[in-house]
Amino acid sequence: MADLSAFPITRRWVPQDPSKLQLFSFPTPNGVKASIMLEETGLPYEVHRVTLSDDDVKSDAFLSLNPNNKIPAIIDPDGPGGRPIGLFESGAILLYLGEKTGRLMGRDAAAKAHVTQWIMWQMGGLGPMLGQLGYFVKMGGKAIEDPRPRQRYVDEAKRLLSVVAGELADRDWIADEFSAADIAIAPWLNALNFYEAREIVGWADYPGLQDYLDRFMGRPAVKIGMKTPPREG
Repeated sequence: MADLSAFPITRRWVPQDPSKLQLFSFPTPNGVKASIMLEETGLPYEVHRVTLSDDDVKSDAFLSLNPNNKIPAIIDPDGPGGRPIGLFESGAILLYLGEKTGRLMGRDAAAKAHVTQWIMWQMGGLGPMLGQLGYFVKMGGKAIEDPRPRQRYVDEAKRLLSVVAGELADRDWIADEFSAADIAIAPWLNALNFYEAREIVGWADYPGLQDYLDRFMGRPAVKIGMKTPPREG
């Protein structure tokens, strides 16, 4: 049985089976990247529900694993060299799990490079920009009277949607075959619905994106991962 006692987080979110990979998460666009990747790769894992409340993500227990106080985070009891490893940042987790399993990162070095570039694109562009758009359209920023901040993110969201729509014009998946890059990108496209921002970014102008999202959401592993952990405890 693996010993995870060196990770203080396990004293609050106690593993039932320490031999399994431990996922600390919540079903946000970033959170579900990890759960979908785990479902797609078939790695045994145990999930712990960490809400976005300060009591959870800013607790000493969670900060001991992720000082950046954001979900998701993982502990792999069978890390490099057989030693446990803790990781945070959803993109880093995708890359790690892809390397560990040899899956969803492309068939060769060139394909892997393309998958990696699209994960980086999502992490540096699509996620942050759509998140800020959501703040100004649905969250606290909608009360700001100055239209310029919101318009800045509307314009950038449209640009990013054009980028991904262009890449998908002649293929089903962003890097030809289904990969970790799709797991990074598709949940953020789906978030536009939650943010009630589809109309403002002209979602209907990109019919290929809805087809792409439908393909993604139809995958059995995605259906499970999108609800892992449950939003309600």
